[in-house]
Amino acid sequence: MNWDQIKGNWKQMTGSIKSEWGELTDDEVTEAEGDREKLVGKIQERYGVAKEEAERQVNEFAARV
Repeated sequence: MNWDQIKGNWKQMTGSIKSEWGELTDDEVTEAEGDREKLVGKIQERYGVAKEEAERQVNEFAARV
């Protein structure tokens, strides 16, 4: 699924996102609003990983859904 599709279905995708990154709060997922860069930033903050690692995780997630 490409990111435009994920963004368009953000409310439906929140469950998948929460199961992928369980440490993200509901508010953090909501605040990302389907914005890929915001989601990457939230993952970086919550998990303490580098931007490249967070982007890799988001890319792998998008490829699987």
